[in-house]
Amino acid sequence: MAVEILVAASIITVSVLTATAVAQKSIFVSRQAFHTSQAAFLLEEGAEAVRIVRDNAWSNISSLTLGVNYYPIFSGGIWTLSAVANTSGIFTRTITIANVNRDNTTKDISSAGVDDPQTKLVTVTVFWSEGGTTVTKTLQFYIIDIFS
Repeated sequence: MAVEILVAASIITVSVLTATAVAQKSIFVSRQAFHTSQAAFLLEEGAEAVRIVRDNAWSNISSLTLGVNYYPIFSGGIWTLSAVANTSGIFTRTITIANVNRDNTTKDISSAGVDDPQTKLVTVTVFWSEGGTTVTKTLQFYIIDIFS
């Protein structure tokens, strides 16, 4: 009889521990998915912020130092890009600008060719710490001086 009780207690203990481990992993995966969704929204908002800054004046984009991290700030009803780091909750969002080259013949964007001062490559990056590692999501797009 004692052996049956010991076996039953062992089975129950293993079942409870397994259920706890599954629940813990489920919570971790759910949190990761939630943070990834938030990061996607922040990436899109960062892209829209850059477009709005461009729409206010191309010089707001063309005067930025290439390769430097900028941080979008919404203040006083307008978007600006600041060199001062800021975070949104657990997320840090950066924006960098790079020059774009165009082929002289086809006018296609290429690594060869000449600098096109009316086009810039924008990289929006969102990163945060999750489970002891840094998770990074990136969105790249081209922005053009459409008002000149």
